[in-house]
Amino acid sequence: MKLTWLGHSGFRLEIEDAVILIDPWLSGNPVFPEGRRDAAIGGATHVLLTHGHGDHSGDTVAIAKELNIPVAGIYDLINSWSTHHGIEGIGFNKGGTVDLGGAKVTMVNASHSSSLDGADGPVYAGHESGYMIAGEGHTIYVSGDTDIMADMQWMGELHQPDIGILCAGGHFTMDMKRAAFAARKYFAFRTVIPCHYKTFPLLEQSAQALKDGLPDVDVIEPEVMKAIEF
Repeated sequence: MKLTWLGHSGFRLEIEDAVILIDPWLSGNPVFPEGRRDAAIGGATHVLLTHGHGDHSGDTVAIAKELNIPVAGIYDLINSWSTHHGIEGIGFNKGGTVDLGGAKVTMVNASHSSSLDGADGPVYAGHESGYMIAGEGHTIYVSGDTDIMADMQWMGELHQPDIGILCAGGHFTMDMKRAAFAARKYFAFRTVIPCHYKTFPLLEQSAQALKDGLPDVDVIEPEVMKAIEF
């Protein structure tokens, strides 16, 4: 299994028979290197979207059309894109599980907001979500954009993820200290990977507080376009 950070909250996950692009915002992403788009999306089989904000959904429709691959995510948004943009969609909802190339992906709750930019302001884009992705002997919790939630207690107990991909940049989501608290209180991760940080000066630039708060967990600060193997 390979996981590659695409910057911000974007990841390329190679698991089972799938290559899943999670929140692939590449165009306009200040930390994504120019000239690496083909390497980032090549061979992808699915796109998995946590919510509609442009720093997560920005390249989704273009990639889906270019590669002729389906987009999985919250029913409301995916159904709208299928209708209006002609993409293949896998729309589902919280508590639902879909099979993406052998990986079992369950949608779980997140606490944030979700919209697209419209001519007259934000447009509703369905609810924000996170995911539990199970395959190759691992379960990965992709938090999506969220703060700490009491829901994390049953999510940790039921799904028992060993890898956590946690938003931790602060301002728009939980910060490094809050992410460390959530990981300690609700989960038993072996590995934690922070995201949604470093992209802009407004966000946290270091994961040191996360590392300090999780001394018994392997906290990996990802490098853009450098694969992490499990």
